[in-house]
Order: sequence, then structure tokens, then C-alpha cells
Amino acid sequence: MEGNTLLAVFVLLAATVLLVPLAKWAGLGTILGYLAAGVLIGPYGLSLVSDSEVVRNVSEFGIVMMLFLIGLEVDGGELWRMRHKVLGLGLTQMVATSAAIAGVFWLIGFAWPAAIVVGLALAMSSTAIAMQSVAQRSITRTDTGRASLAILLVQDVAVIPILASIPILASMAITPVGVLGEDVLEAVENPVDWWLALVLVGAFVAALVGSRYIIRPLMRWVAMTKVPEAFTAFALALVIGAALVTESFGLSPALGAFLGGVLLADSEYRHELESNIEPFKGLLLGLFFISVGMSIAFGVVLQNPLLVLALLLALIGVKMAVLFVLATFFRMHVAERLLLAVLLSQAGEFAFVVLQFARTAGNLSGPEVELLTVVVALSMTVTPLLIFLFDRLWAPRLHTSGHDGPAIAGVDSRGKVVVLGYGRFGQIVTRLLRAQGYEMTLIDDDAAQIELVRRFGVKVFYGDGARLDILRAAGVAEARMIVIAVAGGDRILEIAGLVRRHFPHIIIAARAVDRSHAHDLMALGVEVFERETFRSAIRLGERALVALGETEEYAARVADAFKRHDEKMLFDSFAVRHDQAAYIGFVRRSTEMLDAVMKADRLGTSSAAGDEPAADIDKPPKSASKSASE
Repeated sequence: MEGNTLLAVFVLLAATVLLVPLAKWAGLGTILGYLAAGVLIGPYGLSLVSDSEVVRNVSEFGIVMMLFLIGLEVDGGELWRMRHKVLGLGLTQMVATSAAIAGVFWLIGFAWPAAIVVGLALAMSSTAIAMQSVAQRSITRTDTGRASLAILLVQDVAVIPILASIPILASMAITPVGVLGEDVLEAVENPVDWWLALVLVGAFVAALVGSRYIIRPLMRWVAMTKVPEAFTAFALALVIGAALVTESFGLSPALGAFLGGVLLADSEYRHELESNIEPFKGLLLGLFFISVGMSIAFGVVLQNPLLVLALLLALIGVKMAVLFVLATFFRMHVAERLLLAVLLSQAGEFAFVVLQFARTAGNLSGPEVELLTVVVALSMTVTPLLIFLFDRLWAPRLHTSGHDGPAIAGVDSRGKVVVLGYGRFGQIVTRLLRAQGYEMTLIDDDAAQIELVRRFGVKVFYGDGARLDILRAAGVAEARMIVIAVAGGDRILEIAGLVRRHFPHIIIAARAVDRSHAHDLMALGVEVFERETFRSAIRLGERALVALGETEEYAARVADAFKRHDEKMLFDSFAVRHDQAAYIGFVRRSTEMLDAVMKADRLGTSSAAGDEPAADIDKPPKSASKSASE
């Protein structure tokens, strides 16, 4: 297995296919399925794949992609509004949790420098588990989702200071005063380090300028080529580039990816980027969870079962207590406080890095690192179980008070409408609905059209509405209505069928090309549609009558009658649409009936003496009814 890469990949994929759907079917969630797959195929299971470190190194890029996608959902204004949570909740959590965990390990016999290192390592939570759970529950924009993101951002930024402090803590155990003095002198003699903050600010400004004047025009050009794989390659290169930039400054690659996503959050290509990266993110995150399951050293657990259990309970208990108390100060609902505490109760993936670095620096011994690594892996394994218990046992009790609390801020109570196609037809529909207060998401696959309307201040996202991943990225699952205003009858039917299969609850309003196309839409269950030239043709006929000498009242009345008659004929002919002879006969009889009615109305209306009342244009005369029934 060691030398056969294809066989190793096959084993990883096969275990995923077998166990992940099974775990989801059992209601345990996909993360627990991935962890179980890792245990099964790892060195302490069937030993089908033994090198968990290599798998983890590759799969950790899934975390980078996940942070990029999260950044796409958080625009600059929202990030600024989160500053209180970032500085207050995030920073306070890091300090308080580190101190509490360090105190626990100092009490059980660790030297205080080593206890501080352990506290800093275990205070960080798993971005992969927490944000994946947030995304699966669709709570990214709730208080819990924002608080989780704020805390994880602070932890990502804290990785570098933590790694930098480990050698200092190792030396302070011997000569603390002397080392501190040497560090101060070294900082004075190396003023370049003092400029790191300014360099980082400059890099962020450069990235901001580059995203607007280089990246977006380049995306526009790639989109115009209509080569899907080119856009996918561009999306992956963008994520990797953002990660490499921050890594070159010694910061977390995930942080760079997040900032890159934030800079492109208001881009019209956001949904296209998201749909191209999502499959890679999901697969790599799955591999990461598998690597965690593979890394659980059950030999250590069997040698010290009570110690491992005690440390695991202490870690989860301390983190949940700190998070719950801090969330109370931020006036979060009790259900959100408990959910936040559960989501971030585990140690994170960066704990593996910090612990190994501490081992190399001499802060921790080999057996201590092995023990703590097992505790970290088990804490990540326990989190999906805690989330399962929260959903089944705690959440129902917390929500039995009879009210759900205030609505989520920023969500329009009137609902969201997604418009596919922002040409002349889509623009009119959008303007009408937006004026009534509906939240509109606009998608078009014509880069030139997107650039044109952008000059008028209209934000349209780039994407193909016939792709399911684009629809999901645009939030169709949470929308009240989707308006299909793209060109091409076959394409409209394809999208309508796709939406009806995957989002049966949503209202579909579609553009119909003609009468036959309208029947096809009706067969798909689309009840809201409009033939694209029907009303404009009727309006033109009405104005033509006025220009020919008829009164405006008469022209409006006959135009309205014609419209109602034709729409009734459209629905009545639906049943015989597949029988050509019957359909032609029905249309001919309906047309003759309408002509007879209008002729009678015209003759009655134009009566010179006005002695005879005009015929009711909405009711056919007896002769017309007789001929229609024959």
C-alpha cells in the first residue's frame, strides 16, 4: 500500500462512499462518517493506509478553500460590523481559554512554560469542523455563525505569535530574565521586524487594488472565453495565490484565503467562483477528517484510558464553559450560547502543528506530545456527537418557550427572489419586484452584459443558471421565487425542470417564448409565466385602433377582452396539445368565436342611432356559440 498511490486513493474514496452516507442516514452527520472511515482504514484499524501525516498535509488545503468561500459570503461592511466580536469575543476567548487550560495542566504537574504552550495549543478550535457544521446548518449569518467566525479568525492570526513564543518559553524555564533581556536587544538590533505590521498593511492595500483593477478584469476576460475549465483553473489559482501571499509573511494560509474571499465578496463572479471551488473543498475537507481519524493512537488510549478520558473531559468542559460565559456577555440567546460552545469545544488542526513544534523546541517530551495529540483527535471526534446530542436532546427543550426571539438581522421578511437572465425581459421584472421591497439576486452568463449594467450601478453575478451548483450557491434553496428570464425556449425548460426537481417548494416564474412553449412550462408545473411578446403586441394593437379613429375607451375594452379570451384559450387547449387535429380544430373554433363576438360588438357600438345596445364582448352571441359547438 505504501508504494501504490492509486490503491491508497481508491481505499480512501471507497471508505468515504461506504461510511459517510451511512453516518448521514443514521443522523450522525457526515463529519463523524469521515472520522469513522479514517479509524477503519488507518494504522489502528485495518492498516490499509498508514501515513496519516501525508494525507493531512494535502487535505489541510481544504481548510484554505473553506475560508476563501466563507470570505466570499462576508463583505467588507459586514467584517467591519463584526469588529466588536473579533476583538471582544475572539481575543477574550483566546486569552481566557489559554489561561484556564494552562492552569489545569500546571495543576497536574506540567512546568509552567510547558503548561502555557499546551494552553495556547488547545485553546484553538477546529475551523474545519466548526465552519463545516455552520455551513451545513445554514447559520452562517446568525449570531452563532458570526461569533464562530470571529473567534476562528483571531485564532488563525494567533498561530504565528504562538509559534514565535514557544522557543522563548522553552528558554525561560532556565534563565527567564537573561532571555528576556536578549530578546529585547535582538528586537532593537533587528528593526526590520518592527516594520512587519506596515508591510502587512501595505500588502492588504495592494491586494485590495489588485482585486479591483487586475483580478476582476481578468475574470471578465476568462468568462468571455466561455471555457469552464479555464474559470475553474483561475479560481483554484486565485485561492492558492492568496494563501501563498500570507504564508510568505509567516501568517496562516487560511487567513490569506479568507481575506482574498472578502475582497471579492462584492464581485459579480462570486457565485461562479463558489460553485467551482465547492467540490474541491468538500473532497479535501473529507480527507482531512479521515486523516484525523487515522491519527488516533489507540495504543496510547489503552495504556492510559483514565488519563485520556480525564484530559478530554477537562478540555471540552473548560472550552464550553468559557465560551458560554463570554457569549452571555454578548447577550446571545441561550440556545445560541450553547450551540456556540458545542461547535468550538474541540481542539483545532493547528494544535498538531503547535505541539510538534513544541516537541522540537524542547518544551514537551515525545510521550507528552503523543498523549496530547490523541486528546486533540478525540476532541474533534466527540464534537459531531455533541452536535447530534444538541439537536436531539437540548435544542427542543431550549425552544419550547413559545417564541423564537427576534428575527435575524438583515433578512427581508418579504423574501428573496432569484432572477436568471438580466436582459430586457429580466430587467423589467427585477425593477418591479425590487421596488416592492424584495431582496433580489441577479445572475447572467453574459460577461459583456454584466459589465454594461454594472456601469449603471446594478450588481449582476456571473453564472450559468442551468447548473445546479450555481443555483445552490445563489441561495435558491432559501428563496421564495426564481424568475427564469433567460433566452432560448429549450434552456428555459431545462432550468425549470432542474428547479422543480431539486427545489420543489419554490415558486417558478418563467418567460414563455410562445403558446406551445407555455404549454411545456405548464406540464412542468410552472403556473406563473408570460409569453414574451403577447402583452406588447396587444398594446400595439390597442394603440393602432386609436390611431385608426376608434375611441381610447373602446380600444382598451376590446384589447382587454381579447387578452382574457386568448389566455383562457391557452389554458383550455392544454389538454389537447398533443393531438394535432383536435388542437387545430379547437384553435380555429375559438378564433371564429372571438371574431364573431368582436364583430357583433363593433356593429352594436357603431350603431348610428344608438337604439341597439352594444353586444357584451365577453359573451359570445348565440350564432357564435352555435357554430362553436358544432
